[in-house]
Amino acid sequence: MGLTYKDAGVDIEAGYESVKKIAKSVKSTFNKQVLDNFGSFGGLFQPDLSQYKEPVLVSGTDGVGTKLLLAIELGLHKTIGIDLVAMCVNDVICLGAKPLFMLDYVGIHKVEPALMEEIVEGIADGCRQSGCALIGGETAEMRDVYKKGDYDLAGFVVGIVDKSTAITGESISEGDSILMLPSSGLHSNGYSLARKVAEIVQDSAKQLALKKELLVPTKIYVKHVLDLISKYQIDGIANITGGGLYENVARVLSDKYNAIIDYNNWERLPIFSKLQEIGNISTKEMLNTFNMGVGMVIVVKESVATEILKNEPDIKKIGAIATGSGDVIINGI
Repeated sequence: MGLTYKDAGVDIEAGYESVKKIAKSVKSTFNKQVLDNFGSFGGLFQPDLSQYKEPVLVSGTDGVGTKLLLAIELGLHKTIGIDLVAMCVNDVICLGAKPLFMLDYVGIHKVEPALMEEIVEGIADGCRQSGCALIGGETAEMRDVYKKGDYDLAGFVVGIVDKSTAITGESISEGDSILMLPSSGLHSNGYSLARKVAEIVQDSAKQLALKKELLVPTKIYVKHVLDLISKYQIDGIANITGGGLYENVARVLSDKYNAIIDYNNWERLPIFSKLQEIGNISTKEMLNTFNMGVGMVIVVKESVATEILKNEPDIKKIGAIATGSGDVIINGI
């Protein structure tokens, strides 16, 4: 008998079984705008444009970096999909866009239906949290590319915003307040350094506890930020991902202004102090690598900030906009 596709490393039957297992999770994200054609060659989405004068589509794509390696090492796969969704939707809401639908891609050494079910359950959870439909995806079994036990994830999201209300940062001006929404932890950035720090810990139980703590899923800000947008005039939004405050706040600044941030204006989560102490990492390096407890930044006029701070106890003011040249300056470090 000749060679089969399974002999070459691709198990079609396992793929079929995976599709059956993930169907319920995927369909749990559907809304009235999704035309249910699960399993077809493409996802169909009929957007309700009645509330938009000049609808603009906003797209984004991302992965979860080497955080995946911790999930694989620990065999904990149920939240890594939340991270995937968060990394995508938290970007598009920076433009004021409401996420509409998402697609995922899973590249894997070997398709295992139970594993696929765990991963996609997490993705579906993230989509439900962000009001976003998971309308399609792709699973690629590639044993010659990924070693045994390995997989990779990528996500693609499309959102919508009215052109006149898109948040571009153009209205940011001197004296504006810089506010922060707290993070849930590292989110999905800086894990090459975080994993290296974890390996320094000699006590196996403490190392395991630290690694589990590092798997806390990325916070999804969609509903909170869209609620803020509906109530207040927001001039700029920055998702604090790779590069920390320095790199990401700069993305919403013109070359006429600086962001002046005071490091003493918010409390760091214990996980950051732990990593810094174990790894003997400088504060500047920490700020260049991690979000340091600041998950999202919004820039508003001072009068708007007063109202937000009165009504939103979790939000803190961490700085202000000053005349400058597009730099982010963090004092008190």
